Amino acid sequence: MKLEGEQALLRVHLRNTDKRSWFSAPAAEELVQRARAQGLAGATVLRGVLGLDVTGRLLESSKWSVVEHVPIIVEFVDGSRAIGRFLSVVAEVVSEGLATLERGHVLLYRHSRQAAARASMRLEVPGPVTRFSTLPSPEEFPVMKLSEEGQLLRVFIGESDSWESQPLFRAIVLKARELGLAGATVLRGPMGFGANSRVHTTKLLELSTDLPVVVEIVDSAEKIQSLLPFLDEAVAEGLITIEAVRILRYRHNRDKAG
Repeated sequence: MKLEGEQALLRVHLRNTDKRSWFSAPAAEELVQRARAQGLAGATVLRGVLGLDVTGRLLESSKWSVVEHVPIIVEFVDGSRAIGRFLSVVAEVVSEGLATLERGHVLLYRHSRQAAARASMRLEVPGPVTRFSTLPSPEEFPVMKLSEEGQLLRVFIGESDSWESQPLFRAIVLKARELGLAGATVLRGPMGFGANSRVHTTKLLELSTDLPVVVEIVDSAEKIQSLLPFLDEAVAEGLITIEAVRILRYRHNRDKAG
């Protein structure tokens, strides 16, 4: 059965090595476990290959490192009140990172009527598209008063794209660091196609060297705009999207970081 409605999308940006304490599970794993315990509708963990943490430190996968440091994004989708309640968990678990919240128009598919009835209780009726209309309200969840309006920039390119003798995705991340942007993550896809409609895949027989890559960067609109002239010059073929988000930054509890 198909259901349609509005929900909130929460995305938490952190490092794969982040922990609430020395003896706790990795922060991304703990967030998923606690989201499940609270009954959230769904969670997804995305592992990056390159990026910047909230302090501007470069995170990069390397076969020479004993301990690998890479960016992680954990996504949660649910109703505004469920996401609002979960924000206190994020503040408890994440010692250093950032979170973005945005409105999501959702299509849900369920096998049975009973499952569909349960899911429909978490959906708001579709209405006019208004920014942030399904996010937790500051009146009910005061932590939202600490959020700031920002933008999520996504650059869709190919892994083999280059700029000045280096991979283009790396050049974009380094330029973002130079400009003082935060929260950059490079995600490599196992399959996709771009402007020329040629399918790229990780299938062994094809051994593609041009897998799809997405560079995600979160910051204020002013900071995002400062990066666009470089992208205009460097991206010969690709796609760029910019979405409005609310941003929560976590830079406290440094003594609790593992």
